[in-house]
Amino acid sequence: MKRSTEKILTTHVGSLPYNEGASVDWVVRKQRELGLDLINEGEYTKGGDWLSYVEERFGGFEPRPPAPGAVPLIAQGKDREAFADFYKYAAEKGTLFYAPGEQIKRVRPIWVCTAPLTYTGEASLEREIAELKRHVPAEDAFLTSTAPASLEVYRRNEYYKSEEEFVFAIAEAMRVEYEAIVRSGVVLQIDDAWLVALWDRIGIQMGLAAFRQRTQMRIEALNHALRNVPEDRVRYHLCWGSWHGPHAFDIELKDVVDLMLKVKAQAYLIEGANARHEHEYALWDSVRLPEGKILIPGVVTHSTDVVEHPEVVSQRIERFAERVGRENVIAGCDCGFGGRSHPQIAWAKLKSLSEGAALASRALF
Repeated sequence: MKRSTEKILTTHVGSLPYNEGASVDWVVRKQRELGLDLINEGEYTKGGDWLSYVEERFGGFEPRPPAPGAVPLIAQGKDREAFADFYKYAAEKGTLFYAPGEQIKRVRPIWVCTAPLTYTGEASLEREIAELKRHVPAEDAFLTSTAPASLEVYRRNEYYKSEEEFVFAIAEAMRVEYEAIVRSGVVLQIDDAWLVALWDRIGIQMGLAAFRQRTQMRIEALNHALRNVPEDRVRYHLCWGSWHGPHAFDIELKDVVDLMLKVKAQAYLIEGANARHEHEYALWDSVRLPEGKILIPGVVTHSTDVVEHPEVVSQRIERFAERVGRENVIAGCDCGFGGRSHPQIAWAKLKSLSEGAALASRALF
């Protein structure tokens, strides 16, 4: 995996907005024009959806409609309760997501496991890898896949004897995908967008100790799936939930950072640019980043339409570099922009990311 040895490298989290008529070739060229170093296909080969793409790659599940009156998980949580008036307004106005082309799916079927879980997506995965490598040299490319804990959320188990057995079965199936991506020479990015976002939904009621135990088991399952993958070919994206809401009840990074660092990955993508998590750069004054690891903090965010000034981006990068070392920082984004930001806003933010990284490079090298 490349690291910032001569300048601060830039990347993003994976999902990029659709522009009408856009293709993989177009979105790759756009990233290059904006000055990004480590790029992907914008998740265009996944239809822009990091969850539903696996529906055709799993055997052992059958789809069922949500129960009548069931409230989707995305519409639950302490944030929704405490800011009920805001969420009612936002739902009426459609302001939680910018979603042209339905990149954010609000209603999903419930997939129920009724037989042994298998991976059946080799052919579609091979096409996805080939399309990325056709446009991006493998040494500059990453391809996203999804963590077992996040795939579990919209799935129910009627076959395995326990929750743990079910999660490990998902992990064993996804192992096929993880290993194939790495064998191709491309860096594997694991997206875990539900693991800690569930604190707001179920963790607060469980209490921190029980929630950490729940999280620990799912990280062990992920590591089980990564057991044959070299650590330096993996980057791990931990997400606090990317909806446009107050996020007043997000779990603190300090409460899970030790668990995150147990994931068998070289690089960790964390939020660092939005108003709820920006202060957490100071955590690295007391937490030691293990030798050889890389931080990819968000230095621009999808959570506001304000385009960050390059000087602000540079300051954010420099704060992390001062704490963990410049060679251990890659400048990134809080989360994906697809379905969350207007394309013009997303591209402008990525341009500021590149410009800010150039300023930080001049200051740090």
